[in-house]
Amino acid sequence: MKHMAIRENHLYQKAYKNGKRFVGRYTAVYVLRDYAAPRLKKEHPQKLFVNRLGLSVSKKIGGAVERNRAKRIIRAAYDTLCHDLKTGFLIVISARGAIEGRTSTEVARELNTAFTQLGLLVPQRTASPSQKEEHTL
Repeated sequence: MKHMAIRENHLYQKAYKNGKRFVGRYTAVYVLRDYAAPRLKKEHPQKLFVNRLGLSVSKKIGGAVERNRAKRIIRAAYDTLCHDLKTGFLIVISARGAIEGRTSTEVARELNTAFTQLGLLVPQRTASPSQKEEHTL
């Protein structure tokens, strides 16, 4: 599934300046409540709140090939976690120098920690078998 991207520079700047931040070994994650979320919900085909994702990879990482690889790895790591996240946020993920040569699994582990500390993960409820049957009826 394609993610809704942050395209405007002022939204990146707001996330950097006002958002909650987690800095790890491979990435820095900035999260800010998206005030345009109600408008975007009306425009969404299924009328759902969505997160907008922005990726930032500087030239310090390397040439175009290395930067694109870093973005692919971050997107793959985000894809594994996006279904467990609260919605209606601007999420900016910035790659750090240590991301070179890492796998999406390693980055996903770090993003899981980041989203947990930032309070963005939806708590997983463990339901008993009788409760599961109740919801399927």
